Amino acid sequence: MKIRIKGNSLRYRLSKSDVERFTSVGYLEEATNFGNQQLIYALQRGGHKGLEATFNDNKITVTMPATMVAEWEQPNKVGFDGQDNKLALLIEKDFQCLDNVAEDQSDNYPNPAGVC
Repeated sequence: MKIRIKGNSLRYRLSKSDVERFTSVGYLEEATNFGNQQLIYALQRGGHKGLEATFNDNKITVTMPATMVAEWEQPNKVGFDGQDNKLALLIEKDFQCLDNVAEDQSDNYPNPAGVC
C-alpha cells in the first residue's frame, strides 16, 4: 500500500495482493520509520457513512464501509473517493506505469488506460 499526501488530500493506492488481503481480512497497515518514530497508515473495514479518516498517535487510519469493500472486489471497480470534514480521500487500485520507473510493479493491476 502506498500513501500520497498533498495539502488536504490523502490517497492510498493498493496492489493486487493488498486488495485481496484487505477484502478478506478487513485491515491493512504499513509503516515508515523516521529514526526513533514511525508514521503508520492503515485501511480498515467499518463505519457506515463513507470514507472516514483519523490521525492519532502518529497513525493515519482510513475506514471504509463494508458495502464499499464488497463492491471493490469487482474487477472494474477502481476505487472510492470521499470527503471527511475538509480532507479529500481517495482509495484506489494501483496500476502499472507504462514508462520506466525504478519500483517493482509486478503486483500492480494492468493499466487499462495505457497511461500512468
